[in-house]
Amino acid sequence: MNPSADTLALASTEFDLTKVADGQQVTLKWRGKPLFVRNRTPAEIQKAVADDSASMKDPQKDADRVKPGKAQWLVLIGSCTHLGCVPTFGGGDYGGWFCPCHGSHYDTSGRIRKGPAPLNLAVPEYEFLSDTKVKIG
Repeated sequence: MNPSADTLALASTEFDLTKVADGQQVTLKWRGKPLFVRNRTPAEIQKAVADDSASMKDPQKDADRVKPGKAQWLVLIGSCTHLGCVPTFGGGDYGGWFCPCHGSHYDTSGRIRKGPAPLNLAVPEYEFLSDTKVKIG
């Protein structure tokens, strides 16, 4: 009853971070879902940290959503927590992601700030293998 080799292969993925410029993100497919790997700018990080005490549906500090010492790298499952649409970056009222399906607004840390989504964009398990490589899953 062990998982097959093709299932295990999808359990984790490695990604070369040098492919993502400052202020950009890459969308990967992982376990059948979109995965956002974003290289946040200092301004995006500062805005996210400043909003830590704002009123939120799903309160969470920015530091709890990134790895210590690697705050510029934000890894998220790119599926809106309302009905699973894929949010786009750069829209909405908080400088983060906006879900065009039903109008959910996420901030630069992927936290839900406005709209019908009940939860923040999910952060998958991940670890840095080096300064330039991350393993997700």
